[in-house]
Amino acid sequence: MNNTQGPNRAARSSSIHDMVLLALFTAIIFLMAYTPIGLIDLPLIKATILHVPVIIGAILLGPRKGAFLGGMFGLTSLIKNTMAPSALSFAFSPFIPVPGTQSGSLWALVICFVPRILVGLVSGLVYRGLTRLLGKKAWSMTFAAVAAAIIGAFFMNTGLVMGLIYLLFKDAYATMKDIPVSAVQAAILGVVAANGIPEAIAAAILVPAVSMPLQKALRRGAAQ
Repeated sequence: MNNTQGPNRAARSSSIHDMVLLALFTAIIFLMAYTPIGLIDLPLIKATILHVPVIIGAILLGPRKGAFLGGMFGLTSLIKNTMAPSALSFAFSPFIPVPGTQSGSLWALVICFVPRILVGLVSGLVYRGLTRLLGKKAWSMTFAAVAAAIIGAFFMNTGLVMGLIYLLFKDAYATMKDIPVSAVQAAILGVVAANGIPEAIAAAILVPAVSMPLQKALRRGAAQ
């Protein structure tokens, strides 16, 4: 009986530990979302580094919990774009009228949530896959964290969000910007470059700088 109680107790302790970390990262996301740190109001769009705690959480807790944190990121974006809208908030909240119409669009929920959920899911999978492939040496874990950060920030967050805006709201975007529809693609690519590259660089620096020491501290705590 003692032999079975030991593993069960360890499993329960690990589960509680993960839930505490998940709650902590969720709180960090909400805190950042409602301070100038997390969502920066720009004339066109809300720039963000909220993907950073999502990616760090995915590295520490795995892709499934990373997807949950991404969903929390999407929820904060929905609330912020509804309560304090910018020019592009119609693409993130169904409660904001689409330019040229009198109502919002449910497609905004797809843009608001799907890329952000994928930030956590894909970043966690990239990190897990690379560490399994390259081993868990310090350099390989750092490399995996940087790769997860860049893919999560640039491709899943900025790239996918703006790509979906182009696919789903091309005409509305042209109306909002007062440009021809034929010019929307270039405008979208400009936003991807202007926002996505700095956000990816910030993530590539911050994610390994935070996640690597945290992993060491968590491993030491688990061993004690």
